[in-house]
Amino acid sequence: QVQLVESGGGLVQAGGSLRLSCAASGRTFSNYAMGWFRQAPGKEREFVAKIRWSGGSTYYADSVKGRFTISRDNAKNTVYLQMNSLKPEDTAVYYCAAEPPESGEFDYWGQGTQVTVSS
Repeated sequence: QVQLVESGGGLVQAGGSLRLSCAASGRTFSNYAMGWFRQAPGKEREFVAKIRWSGGSTYYADSVKGRFTISRDNAKNTVYLQMNSLKPEDTAVYYCAAEPPESGEFDYWGQGTQVTVSS
């Protein structure tokens, strides 16, 4: 089992920045791909970003490309999402997720952290 705890959400004005953190505990974190997803009110959860276990490969949704950066520190069992140039449409609950190498799917999820961007 892997436990994930997000932090760093809050209220920010449009154009501002936030950095989300996701602390992992349990099984070997460094072998897992990690991802960030978000869910806005009345909408389905959507993919935001993903990083491979080595940190060498990253993937982003088109809507956040060039503004958000995903990174990880395997020594700290932590994955980050740096969010710059935030827009009101980025308002959502942001979730961290872990993808075991044997699964190929995001099997573990955090409880989420609220990000609100005011116009």
